[in-house]
Amino acid sequence: MSAPTLTRISLAALVAATGVAMAAAPATAHPKPPKTVLVRLVSINDFHGNLEPPTGSGGAIVNESGVSVPAGGAAYLATHLKSLAGQNENGTVVVGAGDLIGATPLISAAYHDEPTVELLGNLGLEVSSVGNHEFDEGIDELRRVQDGGCHPVDGCSPAGRWRGASYEYLAANVLKEKNDRYALPPVAVKKVGGVKVGFIGLVTRTTPTIVTASGIAGLKFAEEVESGNRAASLLRRAGVKAIVALVHEGDQITPNQSPDACPVTPGAGSRIAQGLSADVDLVIMGHSHQAYICKTKDPAGQDRYYTQGSSFGRVLTTVDFQVDKKTGEVVRSSVTPDNHVVTRDVTPDATTAAFVQTWKDRVATVANKPIGKITADLGRAGGQTGETPLGDVIADAQLEATKTGGGAEIALMNPGGVRADLTYAQSGSEGDGVVTYGEAFTVQPFNNLMQVVTLTGARLDALLEQQWQNGGAITRILQPSASLTYTMNLSQPIGSRVSDIKINGTPVTDTQEIRVAANNFLVGGGDGFSVFKEGTNLWSGPLDIDALVAYLGAHSPVAPPATARITLAG
Repeated sequence: MSAPTLTRISLAALVAATGVAMAAAPATAHPKPPKTVLVRLVSINDFHGNLEPPTGSGGAIVNESGVSVPAGGAAYLATHLKSLAGQNENGTVVVGAGDLIGATPLISAAYHDEPTVELLGNLGLEVSSVGNHEFDEGIDELRRVQDGGCHPVDGCSPAGRWRGASYEYLAANVLKEKNDRYALPPVAVKKVGGVKVGFIGLVTRTTPTIVTASGIAGLKFAEEVESGNRAASLLRRAGVKAIVALVHEGDQITPNQSPDACPVTPGAGSRIAQGLSADVDLVIMGHSHQAYICKTKDPAGQDRYYTQGSSFGRVLTTVDFQVDKKTGEVVRSSVTPDNHVVTRDVTPDATTAAFVQTWKDRVATVANKPIGKITADLGRAGGQTGETPLGDVIADAQLEATKTGGGAEIALMNPGGVRADLTYAQSGSEGDGVVTYGEAFTVQPFNNLMQVVTLTGARLDALLEQQWQNGGAITRILQPSASLTYTMNLSQPIGSRVSDIKINGTPVTDTQEIRVAANNFLVGGGDGFSVFKEGTNLWSGPLDIDALVAYLGAHSPVAPPATARITLAG
């Protein structure tokens, strides 16, 4: 593949814009000026539009002392960010590592995430990599969010014509299929204290498997390391030698560790952090919703940090480093990263609180509408089988919504699409046990279409075996409706772990034809479940959020089901 052609940026323009040719400063008397400039970065990743303090397990995090504390909320985030950004007299660059929007609560999603983008701009965000969720509504919508204009279908929000983001999205490995040109700018350059710092944006190359096909139509997602190295070379040719990669990819960790520890299980994040060329001084990551600060060796044997700051605005990452004024290079030994928990024991920023309240008031009529009741928390935490109470309820809701028109016999829900817990305690003034539309939407925010396809019993078995991928490095347990039961044996090799599949208590045969309901993301082969694409007789029905709302309304109060649909053997 030939090197991509830049859009909105050329080498000559980059050189001009960043002032590579700089006038020499006049000689001065004692004391001699410092030979380096202190640069501070503050980063945020996977914010997902959490303007209000997140609830449930997504609203707490283990701090540096090993204690789980409430964290997040835009007004608290603003207070922490302003404090951290104000500690460097040379100025601070606020950056992002993707998934700032997409899969957002109703307060943001109802207005196509314009409130979140505006807020982040107000807080000083200057540049961010794209994440996979930035593509949820497609590249054209992402460009509208970036550049401005009212939504082509829903029109302008209550705030009027959208002016566009005040920060820039970068994507050095997202190319147009038709000509291999960059779909978005690959790099950006910022000045801090007179020195230039270059930023590269990268997003996980697995994006086509975790975003609906319509969201990435016409795009290619190239390998991250090769693309990042090409972008770093571009910056070096423009005279920019202090280089930071903003990467929407990351690793999993051993849970309940300090956010400043490095308890990672090496995966895609570590691969990228180790593989990027020695021209890259620092790697700031996202995607896996974990908090860690790790150090590795770059290809030249130098120490290089890679970091991630959890999700939902619960952690801000600061990175301080010195840049040599003469050479423009980062002094690697000076790099000092730190993860700061966004605690709620500070005074919330009044301006941000008022901003959030404005949008909360605008969406209140819809968001605060009671739709049902629950008897206890419905959570996403599961046992050894990976089955969860909330996942079961959602699968039951989807089956009920697709039986009549689609003839569904079973339903399967991808666990990554369950974005929050439903908590028994009231989140506002609705009363304990009452579920509002806004709370349900936070759980199911994608507006995916419910679909039904026909699979044989043998292909259903093959589909369930795809819950273990990449040699077992990835496990995604599909949440089953009550009509489906089976046994899982983790001691067996991958491909032979599922047995005793039954529908309503009757064993499934290999040749039996089964109507299987799932959202359009899964039916399109999302999350690596390629067997779904073999399904026949496609039927499309209601939105997934509508299915959940209808189910809660019809069956209230809903109690947490026993997670016994999957039996563990061996």
